[in-house]
Amino acid sequence: MSKAMIRVYARLVIAGRKTIDDVPAAGREAVRAYIAGLDEGSGE
Repeated sequence: MSKAMIRVYARLVIAGRKTIDDVPAAGREAVRAYIAGLDEGSGE
């Protein structure tokens, strides 16, 4: 899955429009990692 699609799916999951189960299996872990990375950066 491309980096752009990972970002798109992550934003949809964060917004509540999709669940992590709606993300294709090939990119699910990458989307989880992307979301986790965003969470780490927001703790400032």
